[in-house]
Amino acid sequence: MPSVAILALLAISALVTSFISGILGMAGGMILMGILLAVMPVPVAMMMHGITQLASNGWRALMWRREVDWRIFRGYLYGTIVTTIIFALVKIVVGKPIALIAMGLTPFIALALPEKLHLNVERRGHATACGIICSTLSLTSGVSGPILDLFFVRSGMGRHAVIATKAMTQSLSHIMKIAYFGAFVTAEGGHVHPALGAMMVLLAFTGTSLSKHVIARMNDKSFRFWTRWTVMTLGLFYLGQGVWMLVK
Repeated sequence: MPSVAILALLAISALVTSFISGILGMAGGMILMGILLAVMPVPVAMMMHGITQLASNGWRALMWRREVDWRIFRGYLYGTIVTTIIFALVKIVVGKPIALIAMGLTPFIALALPEKLHLNVERRGHATACGIICSTLSLTSGVSGPILDLFFVRSGMGRHAVIATKAMTQSLSHIMKIAYFGAFVTAEGGHVHPALGAMMVLLAFTGTSLSKHVIARMNDKSFRFWTRWTVMTLGLFYLGQGVWMLVK
């Protein structure tokens, strides 16, 4: 088990980041991933992130289950399965600096994509493409929220449907991430302590439940504004941290 100080840090992180993700549908996962990479090896950090975020996203999907667009989820599922099989065959695990740089670049890649691409998760084939791209990012940087958001921002879906459907797609990605990195952790003789995993799950449930009262008071315009502003700020931070680790 980690030290008391690390346990306290992880506990607060699980609660706060799940609360943030519950409001914005993303961003909390980016914060948590950065914290986990700072205190754990990459495979263990990825697995712990997957466990915590699966609890957060799964509970959020359950709370808003009537708003889920299942057609979009099915398309995302196909893309995720194909990508995970390819990664399992190649067995890729990146180092911490590369994971941080990839995570930091994600929101800026989303911003730099040309207007003519018109990514929209409601369009035919785009949900599957979303699954492929987001799963690739999830298995390298640990997060895919900013790119996932790009597929939803042009849709005609309201904030409740966006949060619910994104929660379902992210839950799937985290299940795949747990299975993928769990194999590496087991092969190296490591493990995630059950008590630590249970603590992170319980606090993720709590943070997500508390967020429901906030999202009910937001409107779609403020929801999209705060989502974009938060992930861009986090992107700058992680990009700088990853570059610093690479060149020091």
